Amino acid sequence: MEHEDKGIIGKCFGSTVVGPRGQLVIPVEARRELGIDVGTKLLVFNQFRGRGLTFVKVEAVEELLNVMSRRITEFAKLLRETETADAGKNEGD
Repeated sequence: MEHEDKGIIGKCFGSTVVGPRGQLVIPVEARRELGIDVGTKLLVFNQFRGRGLTFVKVEAVEELLNVMSRRITEFAKLLRETETADAGKNEGD
Protein backbone atom coordinates (compact mmCIF):
# COMPACT_ATOMS: atom_id res chain seq x y z
CA MET A 1 0.00 0.00 0.00
CA GLU A 2 1.79 3.11 -1.21
CA HIS A 3 0.62 6.68 -1.35
CA GLU A 4 1.57 8.86 -4.33
CA ASP A 5 3.38 11.40 -2.18
CA LYS A 6 5.66 9.26 -0.03
CA GLY A 7 7.43 12.39 1.17
CA ILE A 8 4.41 13.40 3.22
CA ILE A 9 2.61 10.19 4.06
CA GLY A 10 5.31 7.56 3.77
CA LYS A 11 4.90 3.93 2.86
CA CYS A 12 2.71 1.44 4.68
CA PHE A 13 4.50 -1.89 5.12
CA GLY A 14 1.46 -3.69 6.52
CA SER A 15 0.28 -4.28 10.04
CA THR A 16 1.55 -5.85 13.22
CA VAL A 17 0.04 -6.90 16.54
CA VAL A 18 1.30 -6.12 20.03
CA GLY A 19 2.22 -9.39 21.74
CA PRO A 20 1.52 -10.30 25.38
CA ARG A 21 4.91 -8.88 26.47
CA GLY A 22 4.37 -5.59 24.61
CA GLN A 23 6.57 -6.58 21.67
CA LEU A 24 5.98 -5.74 18.01
CA VAL A 25 7.20 -7.55 14.93
CA ILE A 26 8.42 -5.14 12.27
CA PRO A 27 7.44 -6.46 8.82
CA VAL A 28 10.38 -8.02 6.96
CA GLU A 29 9.99 -5.70 3.95
CA ALA A 30 10.32 -2.69 6.26
CA ARG A 31 13.40 -4.14 7.97
CA ARG A 32 15.06 -4.86 4.63
CA GLU A 33 14.22 -1.54 2.99
CA LEU A 34 15.14 0.53 6.02
CA GLY A 35 18.20 -1.46 7.09
CA ILE A 36 16.81 -2.47 10.47
CA ASP A 37 18.76 -5.41 11.84
CA VAL A 38 19.08 -7.12 15.21
CA GLY A 39 20.49 -4.54 17.60
CA THR A 40 19.34 -1.48 15.63
CA LYS A 41 18.37 1.20 18.14
CA LEU A 42 15.13 3.06 17.50
CA LEU A 43 13.65 6.10 19.20
CA VAL A 44 9.90 5.95 19.75
CA PHE A 45 7.80 9.11 19.45
CA ASN A 46 4.16 9.79 20.31
CA GLN A 47 2.23 10.91 17.23
CA PHE A 48 -1.35 11.74 16.25
CA ARG A 49 -2.24 13.07 19.69
CA GLY A 50 -1.53 9.83 21.47
CA ARG A 51 -3.03 7.57 18.82
CA GLY A 52 0.15 6.48 17.10
CA LEU A 53 3.87 5.91 17.32
CA THR A 54 6.77 6.81 15.07
CA PHE A 55 10.02 4.85 15.15
CA VAL A 56 13.23 6.55 14.03
CA LYS A 57 16.73 5.09 13.92
CA VAL A 58 19.01 6.68 16.51
CA GLU A 59 21.70 7.17 13.84
CA ALA A 60 19.25 9.22 11.73
CA VAL A 61 18.45 11.50 14.67
CA GLU A 62 22.16 11.90 15.44
CA GLU A 63 22.81 12.85 11.81
CA LEU A 64 19.97 15.38 11.87
CA LEU A 65 21.27 16.93 15.10
CA ASN A 66 24.78 17.20 13.64
CA VAL A 67 23.45 19.01 10.55
CA MET A 68 21.33 21.32 12.70
CA SER A 69 24.29 22.06 14.96
CA ARG A 70 26.45 23.04 11.99
CA ARG A 71 23.67 25.23 10.60
CA ILE A 72 23.17 26.95 13.96
CA THR A 73 26.89 27.67 14.15
CA GLU A 74 26.82 29.12 10.62
CA PHE A 75 23.72 31.17 11.44
CA ALA A 76 25.27 32.52 14.66
CA LYS A 77 28.37 33.58 12.72
CA LEU A 78 26.21 35.33 10.13
CA LEU A 79 24.31 37.16 12.88
CA ARG A 80 27.56 38.33 14.51
CA GLU A 81 28.83 39.60 11.14
CA THR A 82 25.55 41.42 10.50
CA GLU A 83 25.58 43.00 13.95
CA THR A 84 29.19 44.12 13.45
CA ALA A 85 28.36 45.62 10.05
CA ASP A 86 25.29 47.39 11.46
CA ALA A 87 27.32 48.79 14.38
CA GLY A 88 29.89 50.15 11.93
CA LYS A 89 27.16 51.88 9.93
CA ASN A 90 25.66 53.46 13.05
CA GLU A 91 29.04 54.80 14.17
CA GLY A 92 29.48 56.54 10.81
CA ASP A 93 26.21 58.50 11.18
